[in-house]
Amino acid sequence: QVQLMESGGGLVQPGGSLRLSCAASGTIFSIGVMGWYRQAPGKQRELVATGTSGGRTVYADSVKGRFAISRDNAKNMVYLEMNRLKPEDTAVYYCNQGVRVSMAADYYQSFWGQGTQVTVSS
Repeated sequence: QVQLMESGGGLVQPGGSLRLSCAASGTIFSIGVMGWYRQAPGKQRELVATGTSGGRTVYADSVKGRFAISRDNAKNMVYLEMNRLKPEDTAVYYCNQGVRVSMAADYYQSFWGQGTQVTVSS
């Protein structure tokens, strides 16, 4: 089985910065797409950013130019650098990783972390 653990959330003032981290552990052969999603109260979970093992990234329009996703493939970690935070960025942020659990597996399974709260408020 695979477990994802997020860290780095918290309370920050508007205009501030936070860095989220997500570590994958367990039975891992390789990881494909890594990403971050968020869910604000009363809203659906939405994509924030994703990154492939080849370096291709996708960002939600609302965070382009402010957030940056990066990954350390050797450590099975993905990061989200969040700058110029706004109150509307307040949400629970979830890590998602597509994991190939063995050499014999020819597909990637999607795993989710438990989420970390980010609150942007003065």
